[in-house]
Amino acid sequence: MLVLWDMAGGPPRITDTREGLLCLLATDKESLLLAQAGEVVVGSLIATWDGWRGSFYRLAVHPDRRRQGIATALLREGERRLRARGALRLTAIVADDDSAAMSFWRAAGYARQRNRARFIRLAESVA
Repeated sequence: MLVLWDMAGGPPRITDTREGLLCLLATDKESLLLAQAGEVVVGSLIATWDGWRGSFYRLAVHPDRRRQGIATALLREGERRLRARGALRLTAIVADDDSAAMSFWRAAGYARQRNRARFIRLAESVA
């Protein structure tokens, strides 16, 4: 998984660790969707439900397997799962300087939210 994310591009994130993945799966074992070609993982999407909204993170497809419908299939399955859990609103965290990702989400029917900013703080900095 971590190798796929690295190959797919984008900046590494603080949670891109084996421990981070294990924590995700321990919290919500259904959140990680994988696309495989034989034994090889060629795509992934994290689709989480917090009881308030459904959120998508880390949509990634191996560079050699892009433009084959893998990302769309992962997204549609993520949407299906989140709707089944009760999600009425779905959000995607997307790097705004990644033009391919921005185009994908627009083509998939998502609109960029206006008048909102995302604030973050690393948990380790909270005293």
